[in-house]
Amino acid sequence: MSLRYALLALLNVEPMTGYDLHKVFESSVGHVWYAPDSQIYPELRKMEAQGLVRGEDIPWGKKATKRRYHITPAGSGEFEAWMNSPLEYSRVRDPAHLRAAYLEYAAPESARAQLKAHIEHHETLLRQWNQKILEIDTDTSTMLTRRLATLPADQRQRSRAFKRFAYEGLIARAEAEIAWANSGLRLLDDLPPEA
Repeated sequence: MSLRYALLALLNVEPMTGYDLHKVFESSVGHVWYAPDSQIYPELRKMEAQGLVRGEDIPWGKKATKRRYHITPAGSGEFEAWMNSPLEYSRVRDPAHLRAAYLEYAAPESARAQLKAHIEHHETLLRQWNQKILEIDTDTSTMLTRRLATLPADQRQRSRAFKRFAYEGLIARAEAEIAWANSGLRLLDDLPPEA
């Protein structure tokens, strides 16, 4: 269900087509909630059927049309209700930590390669999220600029601060994963060799 609320959050900024939503999703909300377009389009149709968004066909090219979605008052109400409800945590499914619990079955060079790959993955995420904070701090985030334009002046700093706060949490998580994997590499160095 979080996909629905991520889409409503984006449509709170401005009406968008499914294609536009997918592009914006990948560059913003996609950092905290992954959803391919194969999930976005069916969810938009469900939301339209439930009156949370209203779709309109707009010209596209010479003869085609595409559907642009607007959030409805019912959609805004559902989004606000969700934002003010208690967070429900999902059960953990973490393949890296599951595998780490059984690394004694892996050859040391394989275990080392897996931990190094984990570090590289999170270093990539760290670079992306630091870039997002830079964009927030320098007012170069396209989607945030659009969002801020829809808000009264006295609410803009609050919106900017919470966007930054979300990325700071992601950065802290990535840094923790890098430190954890580095401790795994040290563990491999400290353990006696296999008999």
